[in-house]
Amino acid sequence: MNQQTICIYGGPVIGCLVAFVCLFFALRAARRKRLVDNIPTSKTTGVFIGLVELNGSAEVETPIRGFLAEIPCVFHKWDVEEHWSRTVTETYTDSKGNPQTRTRTENGWSTVASGGEMIPFYLKDDCGIILVRPEGADIQAQQVFEETCGRSDPLYYAKGPAAAVSNSDHRRRFTEQAIPLHAVLYVMGQARERENVVAPEIARDASAPMFLISTKSEAKISGGLAWQYWCLAIIGLLVSVAGMIVRTMAMNGRPETDYPIWIVTGTVFIGIWFLGWLRMAFNSMVELKQRVRQAWSNVDVQLKRRNDLIPKLVEIVKGLKDYERNLQSEVIRLRTELTATPPGESGPNPSACLSSVTIIAERYPELKTSNAFLLLQEELSCTEDRISLARSYFNDIATFYNTRLETIPDRYIAAIVAMKPQSLMTADDFERKSIQVNLAE
Repeated sequence: MNQQTICIYGGPVIGCLVAFVCLFFALRAARRKRLVDNIPTSKTTGVFIGLVELNGSAEVETPIRGFLAEIPCVFHKWDVEEHWSRTVTETYTDSKGNPQTRTRTENGWSTVASGGEMIPFYLKDDCGIILVRPEGADIQAQQVFEETCGRSDPLYYAKGPAAAVSNSDHRRRFTEQAIPLHAVLYVMGQARERENVVAPEIARDASAPMFLISTKSEAKISGGLAWQYWCLAIIGLLVSVAGMIVRTMAMNGRPETDYPIWIVTGTVFIGIWFLGWLRMAFNSMVELKQRVRQAWSNVDVQLKRRNDLIPKLVEIVKGLKDYERNLQSEVIRLRTELTATPPGESGPNPSACLSSVTIIAERYPELKTSNAFLLLQEELSCTEDRISLARSYFNDIATFYNTRLETIPDRYIAAIVAMKPQSLMTADDFERKSIQVNLAE
């Protein structure tokens, strides 16, 4: 098979394959962008089970230290590259069939050492903290160290290997990326229940569509994904047409005769691009609708938690208060009888009275009404805060959903399957059940 035949048949095939690979990753970037845009940012204390988006600072009691920058961090990755160059002599046959020789210079960078480390850390915002396990995440870290030096620099051997690569120019490039301690992060991942404590954590989940830890802001991440989507899609379009151009030039070298084929190829690609986007957009809207339902379920769970926990706690406090009142009454009675009996007359045995009080104190722990009231107040505040966060999250994601239904072209997709706007939640939608019981009764 000669070179012309390869161009005639291979050009279009390779062009189509490369074009569809580009289109696949373009639609993948578009889906990730919609995911970032659709999910509202949660507070750490309002994290529930499922896919969540958070902003906060990276905190840990015992941080690791970067290899090159030597700064405290929770993640770092470093590389040492060495530059090389060589002269290559090659033999070729010219157009007349005569053997010829030529020389050319090749150069590049080879990695001679690399490494890194990561540890679980806490993401802290203005409401609290949540544990993040970064294993398996797509980590977008900061560039904290970059330096190129020669052998005269102490860094050359201090942080690099003693041996050199073949044809080395004895220049090394040291780079390190890290998530410094206290760095502000954007995190999107799956929340799950921790194994050793009743609290959520963010960790890798094979079923989650995204697990991202980034030092970039949400706006920059979304913008980067949009740029990636358009660039890959346009490159795919150009490559698909370029494959047909190669075929034309190999066959007859007369592009004017094959313009219709180029146009048809580009049109077919754009049609597949549109269908792929339509499928991606529809699926993302269905997923958003399901997340709205899940958000309402989270509100319902917190309301049930309040209804189950608070009344029981109130009854316990009332019981403790009543018991303490009875105990105090018994102590007062015993003390009154003790002080009211004249000396020398028969009456209650002081030792017996004190023994009765001692037995009661030993049988029951000390009752402190103030602590019980503080516990009740803390539980009430915590529960109401969780309900408020769950309601706020529901309204945020429902607003995203409603906005999608009103935005072109998503509104036409929603009309096909009769998606309806979701009403937002107000305080009247779940009238708070009165729990302010008069504990003095």
